[in-house]
Amino acid sequence: MAGLRAWSFTGALLLALAVFPVRSEPIALDSARSSAEFEVRVMWMFDIEGRFGAVSGEVDVDHEARSVRVRARIDARVVSMRRSSYEEWVKSDEFFDAARHPTIVFESEPFPLAALELGGDIVGNLTLRGVTRPVSLQLLASECPGAVALSCDVVADGAVQRSDFGMRTRRATLADKVRLHFTVRTVAPPE
Repeated sequence: MAGLRAWSFTGALLLALAVFPVRSEPIALDSARSSAEFEVRVMWMFDIEGRFGAVSGEVDVDHEARSVRVRARIDARVVSMRRSSYEEWVKSDEFFDAARHPTIVFESEPFPLAALELGGDIVGNLTLRGVTRPVSLQLLASECPGAVALSCDVVADGAVQRSDFGMRTRRATLADKVRLHFTVRTVAPPE
């Protein structure tokens, strides 16, 4: 795993531009084909990886401004890892505190529509454990440039510091830096 991979909505957004040429339209993220993953280094020797539950949300395309804004919600109550004991541990109040904060939210600032094809930075706010901090994700260039296909992933990577979100335990054994990887797709807009 390579941190957080972001979103596979390139094809859907390009399709939305063709279908809705003038006004802004929200396009839903496809929860079944979108994912959010994390990775943290343990004892500076190996990485522990995990994958969150469902990713939902929407993409708003502003056709006049040629910009995009993303809102994503991640289910912190469901985490898949190598061992079930790790899963319960990262959901505990020591880390994600999923019982009190079941949803992780990312909301981007508007970014250029061209970044979906060419790649670039996505700046926004991440809310985790009830704490909101600015983050920057790197949107990777599309693997199917120019394609109007819902089968093309949009991928983004980034990193956050655990301590910025109140996760201050186990500093002698766990790195503060957590790499994030998002892979996202959208649902086809209605015809």
